[in-house]
Amino acid sequence: MEKENILSVTIPFEIRFSEVDSMGVVWHGNYAKYFEDAREAFGEKYDLGYLMMYDKGFFEPIVELSFKYKRPMIYGMQPEICVVYLPCEAAKIIFDYEIRDAATKEVYALGHSVQVFMDRNTHQLVLTNPDFYAEWKQKWEVNV
Repeated sequence: MEKENILSVTIPFEIRFSEVDSMGVVWHGNYAKYFEDAREAFGEKYDLGYLMMYDKGFFEPIVELSFKYKRPMIYGMQPEICVVYLPCEAAKIIFDYEIRDAATKEVYALGHSVQVFMDRNTHQLVLTNPDFYAEWKQKWEVNV
C-alpha cells in the first residue's frame, strides 16, 4: 500500500488571561481561534493562504467545525496545536486538530473543520476544485 503524503504544522501558543472564564479555564469559543491560528500557519508553510485564495477569486467559508474536549486548559499553560490536512476528491479543505501539552503530549482537545470554495464575485458555491487548488494538490502530492 502506498503511503500518502501527510501535510501538517505544529505551533506553540500560550493561554492568555483574556481567553479564560471566571473559573480560570479556557472559554470554549477560543478553540475556534486556536484552530484558525493553526490554519493560517498551515497556509504559510504550504502556500495555501487566505489572501492568495482571495486573489484567485475565492472565499473559503467553514461549513463544519467540531471540538472534543479532553482536559481543561488554564491560564498560563503553553500548549501546542497540530493541524493535519486530510485529502479528499471534493472541492473542500479538510483539517483535523490536536491541542496538546508541548512537553508531555497529553491531549487537551481534538477538532475537525471543513471549508468549501465560494466564488468571490457571485457568492456561489464552487462544486469542482478550482484550478489553483487542483495544482496545489498535485504539487504537494495529496491527490486522492
